[in-house]
Amino acid sequence: MNLTISVKQLGKKHPIIQDNVIVLTTTSTVITVIQLLELVVAQQVDQFSKSSFEVDDEDKTHLPRDHYLPILLDSGKMSFGAIYNHNLPDLRKAQETAIQAFEDGMFAVFYGDDALETLEQTIDLKDNKTLTFIRLTFLTGSYW
Repeated sequence: MNLTISVKQLGKKHPIIQDNVIVLTTTSTVITVIQLLELVVAQQVDQFSKSSFEVDDEDKTHLPRDHYLPILLDSGKMSFGAIYNHNLPDLRKAQETAIQAFEDGMFAVFYGDDALETLEQTIDLKDNKTLTFIRLTFLTGSYW
């Protein structure tokens, strides 16, 4: 099943990922948020595992396009597409981490205009709405 996702961060003008279509490996159209998170993480881990790693003796330069450089500067991470960690991720641990982060409020999830607030909440994928992940940033401070 095809699903369109976007990833945003509060306070940033441009989304990190906008309208990226991913394929979920499910036949059911009505799923819970916990199933949705597990499916998205599984798809991302699979995509990462299939990506090729650069070997040191290969000379591949991944330069960002001109319009992409300001987005990299805004995100605070300069990256040229090289993967330096050659360890493959553990799918089960990645899914547990994503679920724990959702429970802890590290990111918000919206399906269309509807906020997904609990893991047991159900959504209907045949509505074909955009799934939006918003990374939340916590403010720190102290009282004197």
